[in-house]
Amino acid sequence: MLAEKPLQNAAIGVRIADKPEDLTAFLDPQCAAAIWRRQPAAGFQKWINHLDPATLPEGRIILRPAMVETAVTELCDIAQTPICPEREQLISDIAALADIFARLMLTPYLRLRLQPVTSNACRKFHIDAITARLVCTYRGQGTQYGTSIEGRDPARIFSVATGAPILLRGTLWPETPPSGLLHRSPPIEGTGETRLLLVLDAIEDLEDEI
Repeated sequence: MLAEKPLQNAAIGVRIADKPEDLTAFLDPQCAAAIWRRQPAAGFQKWINHLDPATLPEGRIILRPAMVETAVTELCDIAQTPICPEREQLISDIAALADIFARLMLTPYLRLRLQPVTSNACRKFHIDAITARLVCTYRGQGTQYGTSIEGRDPARIFSVATGAPILLRGTLWPETPPSGLLHRSPPIEGTGETRLLLVLDAIEDLEDEI
């Protein structure tokens, strides 16, 4: 599914990983975020870009990493996402990202959100009230991010490539001081664009989610 993508500039403290094993840099105290440098193969991207938005899978669920593949398959069935090799690639990739993220964070549970987006959701730069999050945009523009100085919006804004996962620290990350790295969804309202967003949050204790 994946092809190489040239290295692009990133904000200070954002590490670029060429392979999933390099995402361990996310645990470095000096790392604000980590991006796995990759992009989808042209055939997969063409397929997902041309899908009827009504058939894009959607759902929110807390589950064990091993159950992600089954859960995403069910979400695709509910949305009537066409059965084809590209659909299987999407399901397999989401399951692989869930496994990578869960192993890195040593978390027994994940909160999975798979969401088509057509509005300016989360349009303001912010830091989420979580420990750590993985975001991957499979369709449409990727997450925007930048470093905040004295609480202001970033002066320079970077965009994550479509299909490239970014790992972000939240306000509950144990190390201080905070990095000042903020992110947002790209403003797309009124453009007719439909994004497909995957979000994975590390969940340590289910009782905190009840």
